[in-house]
Amino acid sequence: MWISDKTSPQQPEGLKQRVIKTLLYCTGEMQQFHIQMQDKFFPLQLAEWCLRGISQVILVNNPLSGALILAALLLESPWQALLGMLGLLTSTFTAVMLGQDCEEVSSGLYGFNGMLVALLMGVFSSAGEWYWWLLLPVCLGGATTTFLWSGLAPILDRWDLPVSVFPFNTVILLYLACTGTSNPYFPNYPALPPGAPESTNHTQLHVSQLLQGAVLGMGQIFACQAIGPSLLILVAVLLFSPILAVHSLLGSVIGTVAGLSVSVQRAFLYSGLAGFNGALGSMTVVTYFILNWRTHLLSTASGE
Repeated sequence: MWISDKTSPQQPEGLKQRVIKTLLYCTGEMQQFHIQMQDKFFPLQLAEWCLRGISQVILVNNPLSGALILAALLLESPWQALLGMLGLLTSTFTAVMLGQDCEEVSSGLYGFNGMLVALLMGVFSSAGEWYWWLLLPVCLGGATTTFLWSGLAPILDRWDLPVSVFPFNTVILLYLACTGTSNPYFPNYPALPPGAPESTNHTQLHVSQLLQGAVLGMGQIFACQAIGPSLLILVAVLLFSPILAVHSLLGSVIGTVAGLSVSVQRAFLYSGLAGFNGALGSMTVVTYFILNWRTHLLSTASGE
């Protein structure tokens, strides 16, 4: 029997296959993109590291998610975006000069603490936007977070604990304690008292504003107070992991409802300040624990 050795021509990919292939390439940690960037010029590699560092603030390791978050920051405030990128670059460059682990640096683990420090310095500063003196503590604070991370990592590894945002919390608290409200170069807003309790007789509860506050809870992680940037940040999480996005929004909703149950001022509920800790708590549980029904319950409880 005669058998033809000719092979039929390969069928071209359809639109559906190309869309699925592109989505698979852009979601998750984008390891294929990371491998392709390893032989590129250093500035291009640094750009990828920084984008991953931006996304690591919300426990995401995806450069495209980082680009979406950077767009959200630019939409919210170009000055805040500049401060965040400067803190991110300073902490990342410090890690490179100290010879830290290449995989950790390329994953953005040495950058997100510096970015958070820079963003909060800009939020607490009462000198207004485009106050160039603020760039000095932003650079110093970003570099300090890398020193703290490199010093704490070997100690916490013994108990299998992550360093997480401990460097950020340490640096920003020391900065606020050292500067205060009357510093001639780096003045900060005073800590506002809780004020008189709101009257429940004349204050109506707006469900739509509560839902908006839950979405704004995602933006408040990056000190964004507008709905547009908050939605971009939520899309950035969704691009990395739909499960993580659902739990982040659920945690923000639960945190907002918990704040309502203890009579938190409505301004805090509607602005997302009552929800962002719940979102981070829920995302942390989903990230560090094996997914099962117990993890989902614990993640829900962490939003309170």
